[in-house]
Amino acid sequence: MSGIVNCAAYAGGRRITDVKIEEISEVLKQPDRFVWIGLHEPDADLLKQVQAEFGLHDLAVEDALRAHQRPKLEQYGDSLFIVLRTARLNPERRGIDLGETHLFVGARYLVSVRHGASLSYADVRARCEATPQLLAKGPGFALYALMDFIVDQYFPIVDALEGELEALEETIFGETLSRATTSRIYELKRDLLEVKRAVSPLVDICNRLMRFDIPLIPDDTRLYFRDVYDHAIRINEMVDVLRELLTTALEANLSLIAVSQNEAMKKLAAWAAIIAVPTMVAGVYGMNFRHMPELDWLYGYPAAMAATLGICGALYFGFRRSGWL
Repeated sequence: MSGIVNCAAYAGGRRITDVKIEEISEVLKQPDRFVWIGLHEPDADLLKQVQAEFGLHDLAVEDALRAHQRPKLEQYGDSLFIVLRTARLNPERRGIDLGETHLFVGARYLVSVRHGASLSYADVRARCEATPQLLAKGPGFALYALMDFIVDQYFPIVDALEGELEALEETIFGETLSRATTSRIYELKRDLLEVKRAVSPLVDICNRLMRFDIPLIPDDTRLYFRDVYDHAIRINEMVDVLRELLTTALEANLSLIAVSQNEAMKKLAAWAAIIAVPTMVAGVYGMNFRHMPELDWLYGYPAAMAATLGICGALYFGFRRSGWL
């Protein structure tokens, strides 16, 4: 069926058989088994079938169908509904593509629903199946494996953003300032904000999963969520540091732009002062007065030119010495 990536039954940590959606209720009649379903952008009919087999809450199913939810953890009776944001680098537009994963967790089932940009969870399932002694802990351990995989995908993204920041710093302090640099800084700030919005709620989600008020998570599984919690804390700290550095880089870029503009204004002012001297002399001799003593002097023209060039030269060397030219 379209939208179903994988649907299997497990017992004692080992994969027993693949299961059809309509056969799930029969499989769950056996007390030692649980079902793990992976869905990718399912339609409403498929979600209704899954809802009927597990008795999922209408509000949770509605959120999983529409997507565009914030990261959260909600408890509906004897089941959990968890929303996580996934991220993937897009090298074509030098940005981040975001997606969502919705998880329904019960005592004997785990349903994952992927929307948008997200890597396949086939490797997660394979690693869990390779460690049956851990998978025997039930859906709680499978939930940890998925959350750990999703959180770990943010580390290469943060590393890539850090590399972008380093390249920007070299551009800011080593090359000609441009408008594109400022634009890229704002794009990086927006990407970091998206990562912050996606990862920050994970700290609270993991904190709740580690507490003892959620009976669906076995005691021997809570320790694993501490590892996800530590990873979420690290990513949050890395993002906060990058945001501060990026803010500093933006301020430095704007300051250097202001300094560059000030240098340009100083050069313009210096040249304007130099050009003002011949302009004044020409203005004086251009006036239509009948009696001008200098007009009858034999050396008047050479003296005026020499004085003009001398004053202009003195101003030029004076501005050069002061750093204005």
